[in-house]
Amino acid sequence: MNTLRRPADGRPSAPDPAPGSTDTARHRASPGARVADREVVLGVRGIRTRFAGPQGTVTAVHDVGFDLRRGERLGVVGESGSGKSALARSLMRLIDPPGRVTGGTVTLDGTALHELSERQWRAVRGRDIAMVFQDPMTGFDPLRTIGQQIVEAIRLHQDVTPRQARSLAVDLLGDVEIPDARRRADDHPHQFSGGMRQRAMIAMALANGPRVLIADEPTTALDVTTQASILKLLCRLSDERGTAIIMITHDLGVVAELCDTVQVMYAGRIVERGPAAEVLTRPRHRYTAALLDSVVRRDRLRSGALPMIPGSPPDLAALPAGCPFAPRCATGHDEADCLGGTPESRGVPTGLGDVTVACHLPVDHTAPTGKEPS
Repeated sequence: MNTLRRPADGRPSAPDPAPGSTDTARHRASPGARVADREVVLGVRGIRTRFAGPQGTVTAVHDVGFDLRRGERLGVVGESGSGKSALARSLMRLIDPPGRVTGGTVTLDGTALHELSERQWRAVRGRDIAMVFQDPMTGFDPLRTIGQQIVEAIRLHQDVTPRQARSLAVDLLGDVEIPDARRRADDHPHQFSGGMRQRAMIAMALANGPRVLIADEPTTALDVTTQASILKLLCRLSDERGTAIIMITHDLGVVAELCDTVQVMYAGRIVERGPAAEVLTRPRHRYTAALLDSVVRRDRLRSGALPMIPGSPPDLAALPAGCPFAPRCATGHDEADCLGGTPESRGVPTGLGDVTVACHLPVDHTAPTGKEPS
């Protein structure tokens, strides 16, 4: 269980990492400096994804844009329905009807992915950009062995013989720390535990050396010990291979463990983005602050009183006027600015790097308690 610690001044500190971590401090220490000078591998601008339904058309991803740098680990967080998974599938062009990406551009190392045909996309997907899904059973064919499926992924993008591909598949299973990889390559997906199946899925996603790996809730169904080992594995592989990772998650402890940068989504929009060490300890957006406050804290475990964000996420088919979070916000629910217009993103320089926040009344951390002066 991830818990939240609070220092003496009452401001939230980063959520506890998954149990068993030994490397979290290094990732939290100065994430902005770690990636700021690296080249951009993925540039996203104005992505908009809509779904048609009986109640009308809803916008699940609303003008989302960001840069991802080589080796950067980006955490995308938010409640269910915030647009996290829709964004991931939009980047991979995996949105099924009745949904479709209606606007925006995606550039991978200079290649305009939004201009590619589906045939061209099949050459890119799995080779240059790959995805690890929440449930690995849906990503594997239950009738074929794990080895056969990784071999197929390799031969789809590499000019190698079946024997060479088999050798590469066994090596990949060893790289993701599956014991007795040569023998396990001949096992079927149902013969693997949940954690080992997820490792095999990561091996298949990395088979062709993608520059970007998107992981959609890859640890949700795993116990905390297995979750910790998977997170360590992703950190190691990212460091060794220089692979940039987009981690889709609702778990702030996972972000604290793995990510350099955090991107908070609400109602399909990015409401806050910046270095994880900054955003998780000094949130500017009221929604980010509420998310952090709702994480289980040690001082409340005995009392049983768990803080909650009031209300429910908005209906995307009938968004409120103004800031989408205003009806649930303790500060903005009766403020004219919050109710009257959608907030624009603004930059806030910090010692760890710039933070962007889309909030009419952002938390002011220059005040003694992290609140606005009265």
